[in-house]
Amino acid sequence: MTIAIFPGSFDPFHNGHLEVVDRASRLFEEVVVAAIRNPGKSESLFDLDERRAMLEESLVHLKGVRVVSMSTLVVEVAAEVGASVIVKGLRAVSDFENELQMAQMNYHLAALETLFIPTGSSYSFIASRLIREVARLGGDVSDLVPAPVAKRLQERFGR
Repeated sequence: MTIAIFPGSFDPFHNGHLEVVDRASRLFEEVVVAAIRNPGKSESLFDLDERRAMLEESLVHLKGVRVVSMSTLVVEVAAEVGASVIVKGLRAVSDFENELQMAQMNYHLAALETLFIPTGSSYSFIASRLIREVARLGGDVSDLVPAPVAKRLQERFGR
């Protein structure tokens, strides 16, 4: 069985992420979506448990997809779940530099390959950072995120 891991902070999970998971689920027998507690990022909008719940609700319709949470190295979680490949989404060329370095480090650490899946042009501008900012300021992001995420954003910001 070929298992892929798709790691990210997913704060919040958006339709660009969903597209990558959907496409990966057609390439691999199982896709493990791993919500990361990333100490390198600023204060999160949703805690890890909230993000995991939103992921599970947003991905329930996809066969062969499961969700885990992690606060360790991606390669360690990949080994725990039996993943032989890391999947990463790319929105633009600017994403590639950082993702390439991480892919090279993960290969160095555990000989894990990384598969880059470019997002479709309709999702290339979406970033969790922008979703948080627009939602905080009262903008409507419901067409950019799955329904469970839109609901929680509305609850969080009361709009």
